[in-house]
Amino acid sequence: MNGAPPATARLFLALWPDPATRQTLAAWRDRWAWPAGAAVVADERLHLTLHFIGPVARDRIAAVQAAVERPCPRFAIGGGHATVWPKGLALWVPDALPPAALALQGALGDALRAAGLAVEDRPFRPHVTLARKAAGALPPADALVLDWRVRDIALVESHQGYRVLARFGG
Repeated sequence: MNGAPPATARLFLALWPDPATRQTLAAWRDRWAWPAGAAVVADERLHLTLHFIGPVARDRIAAVQAAVERPCPRFAIGGGHATVWPKGLALWVPDALPPAALALQGALGDALRAAGLAVEDRPFRPHVTLARKAAGALPPADALVLDWRVRDIALVESHQGYRVLARFGG
């Protein structure tokens, strides 16, 4: 390998936690009982995906950013619960998202479609992934309640880790 980045970038739009929220999520994640072989998500990768965009030619990244860049409404994410989805995804799932968050997710989807990008047809299921390969994981007895004050949206590249390319709306 020559170390050059691939011709395309795997992109997604996310709510990226502020340092205090990230620390709270990580501390709660660390209190789970993980089965052998669980792949716990690193602190710096904790986030809530709004839209997975997928592979985009690198010369189109600026156009994607321009298409989705917008003010971010102010809202908070609070109560939630632990769950493990099929295939061993351990998650924190908000009990509800404020209407402003749902409207933002919808508007971003519309902007992606208008830019000629595919948007998943599946219903939006907001969550923060805590671990993969975690079938049988046991969460702490107490639920995690956050005071996540959302101020912006992140455009993120997934390639050998996550790299925030842009934050906007804040």
